[in-house]
Amino acid sequence: MSRGLINPGESRAERHRRELCALVRGPAVSDHHRIVVLSMKGGVGKTTTAVGLGAVLAEERGDRVIAVDAAPHGGTLLDRLPTPLRPQRHARDLLARRETVKRYSDVRAFTGQAPSRLEFLASGTDPEGYPALSDGDYRHLARIVERFYSICITDCGTGMLHPAMRAILDLADQVIVVCPTSVDGARSALATVDWLETNGYAALARSCVTVLSRVAKSPSIDLDQLERHFSDRCRRVLRIPEDPHLEEGGPVDLARLRPATHLAYLELAAEVAAVFR
Repeated sequence: MSRGLINPGESRAERHRRELCALVRGPAVSDHHRIVVLSMKGGVGKTTTAVGLGAVLAEERGDRVIAVDAAPHGGTLLDRLPTPLRPQRHARDLLARRETVKRYSDVRAFTGQAPSRLEFLASGTDPEGYPALSDGDYRHLARIVERFYSICITDCGTGMLHPAMRAILDLADQVIVVCPTSVDGARSALATVDWLETNGYAALARSCVTVLSRVAKSPSIDLDQLERHFSDRCRRVLRIPEDPHLEEGGPVDLARLRPATHLAYLELAAEVAAVFR
C-alpha cells in the first residue's frame, strides 16, 4: 500500500522458518550421527518420514546425509528415488567389497543421490539374492558409513525382531517412532515405545520423537489426546499433514510439497538437529 516506502519486515511465519533453518544448519559436535526410524506397523509413512527428514537435512546442511534401507527383505526406500538415479548395487554388494573402500567415491558406486543431495543405500529386493542383513552385517555397514557421512538415517523394516535390529538400536543416537492417526496405529506405536523400554533401550524411548503421520484436516481420532499420550512418554510429538505428493508413494520432491508439509519436515529436522550439539 505504501508502494515500497514502508518495509513491514519479516512476518512471524518467515521468522519462524528462518529460525528453524538456522537450527537445522547448526554445527554437529560429533563426527557422525545415527537416526533410526521405527514402526511395528507397515504402511504408516515410515519410509516417507525417513526420506522427508533426510531430504531436508541434506538440502539445508552442507555435510553428507545418507538413508539406509534396513528392511529384512528389501524395503521401499528406493521407490522414493527417481528411477534413473537408483543404484544398481546394494548394501550387501558394499559389504562384499568393504576392504576396497578407501574414498568417498568408492562408496558412491553403491548409492543413489536425489536432487536434495540425500543419498540412498538399498538393502536389495530379492530375498534370495540379498538375504536379510545380520547383526554383524549392519555393524560392518555402520563402520563404513560413519567414515564418509555426517548423518545416517536408518529406515527399519516393520516389527522389532529382525536380525539387525539389536545392532541398529545399539548404535542409534536417537529414534523416531512413526504413528498413523488411527486407533490401531496408535496402539502399535505405543507398543513400539513399550518394547524399547522393556528391552534395554529406555533412554532411546524417553528421548524419541513421535511423528503423527498423514494428519488429515478432519481426523478420525482425537489428535490432541493422542499427542498427550505420547508426550508423557517421548521427547517431542510432531504432526506431518496429508499431502497429495506424498500419497503418490513415489520419489519425494521437496519443491512439490505443500508449504505446511515442508514446514512440518523442517520442524522435524530442527528437532533432530538439536541433539547434534
